[in-house]
Amino acid sequence: MTAVHVQYFAILREQASRAEEALDTGAGTAAELYEELKNRHGFRLAREQLRVAVNGAFAPWDHVLIAGDRVVFIPPVAGG
Repeated sequence: MTAVHVQYFAILREQASRAEEALDTGAGTAAELYEELKNRHGFRLAREQLRVAVNGAFAPWDHVLIAGDRVVFIPPVAGG
């Protein structure tokens, strides 16, 4: 298990009913973590609709997670 900190924005924050959480995960990559959280919180966005950042920098979905990583899933944002 890997301890990570996850932040949620916009629609993901609403669906998770929280802005952030610390958790232990068996996920090895950012993609696996999103799938785990999608199942847990009922996220409706496909991974292809999101960007992921790890420790403050955009990362590929196959980024390998290590203990202490800060992961942010960034949904599309509408502006006007």
